[in-house]
Amino acid sequence: MAEVLALALPFFGVIFLGLGCGRFVRIPEGGLAWLSFFIIYLALPALFFSLVARTPFSELTNGSFIVATTLSTALCFALSLGVGLWLRRGNLPEATIGAVVGAYSNVGYMGPGLTLGALGAGASVPTALIFVFDSLFFFTAVPLLMAVSGRDKRRISETLLLVARRVLTHPFNVATFLGVFAAYIEFQPPAAIDRMLEFLKNAAAPCALFTLGVSVALRPMARMQGEVPPLIAIKLVLHPLLIWGVLMAVGGFEPVWVATAVLMASLPPALNAFIMAKQYETYVEGASGGVLIGTIVSVVTVTAMLYALQHDMVVLR
Repeated sequence: MAEVLALALPFFGVIFLGLGCGRFVRIPEGGLAWLSFFIIYLALPALFFSLVARTPFSELTNGSFIVATTLSTALCFALSLGVGLWLRRGNLPEATIGAVVGAYSNVGYMGPGLTLGALGAGASVPTALIFVFDSLFFFTAVPLLMAVSGRDKRRISETLLLVARRVLTHPFNVATFLGVFAAYIEFQPPAAIDRMLEFLKNAAAPCALFTLGVSVALRPMARMQGEVPPLIAIKLVLHPLLIWGVLMAVGGFEPVWVATAVLMASLPPALNAFIMAKQYETYVEGASGGVLIGTIVSVVTVTAMLYALQHDMVVLR
C-alpha cells in the first residue's frame, strides 16, 4: 500500500497545493495565463509528441482498441446526458455540459503522468490514443449539441467547419499527428532538440496539476447541483467498469493496454468541462462543482484502482 500511496499522493498533492494557493494567495486569475499557455502549447504537446514518435507505427493503428475505448466513453456521455436532461428538466445546453462532467476524464493534465508512472513505458501508446480520440469525440459532440439546442447561433455547416478547425489545430492533436508521422518515417530528432523535448515534457505534469488545483480554487461552488453526485458516480465508477468490460469482451489486448484504459477512465472530470461551460455561458456552477468534487472523491477511487492494478486484483487478459 505504501508504494501505491507513494505513486498517487504526489499527483493529488500537487493538485491540492494548487488548490490551497488559489484559496489563500491573492493573485489575480490572469496570472495563470502564461503558465496555461506553456502547458497547452509547449509542455503537453512535447510530451505527446515524444510518447507517440518513439512508438512503432504498427502499434498506433489498433482500431479495435480505439473503437472500444471511445465507444465506452460515448456511452457514458449518452447516459450522463440522459441524467442531465431528466434532472435539468430538458435543458439541453446544461445537460450537455453535465454529460462532459460525467464522461470526460482528465486525460490531458493527469493521464500521461499517472499512467506512465504506474504502468511504465508500455502505457504510452494507449494513453496517447485515448487522449486523441476522446478529445476528438468531445470537441465534436459538444459544439454539435449546442448548435442543435440553439445556444450556439451558428448554422450547422458553420459549426461543422469550426469543429474541424478546432480539432485539426488543437496543439495536443497537432503534436500527436506529428508524432504519428515521425513514427512512420522513424524520425530521430537531433540530440539538442531531443534534450529540449525532455525538459518540456518533464515539466508538463507538475505544471498542469498545479494549474488544475488553482483553477478549481478560483471558481468557488455556492451549492452542489442535484445531478452532480450521479454524474460523478458515472465518471468514477461506471466509466472504468464499462471500459474494462468492453475490452474483456473484445479480447486480444495486452494487459498494460487494458490497465491503461481502466486507469484513464478512473480519472476525475476534466477541467475542460468548466472551460466549455464558460465558453457557452451555461451550467458554470455545476461544472465547477463537478470538477472539484470529482477531484476530491477521486483521491480515494484512483488510489483504490492503483492498488488493485498493482496487486493483480483486476483481470487484464
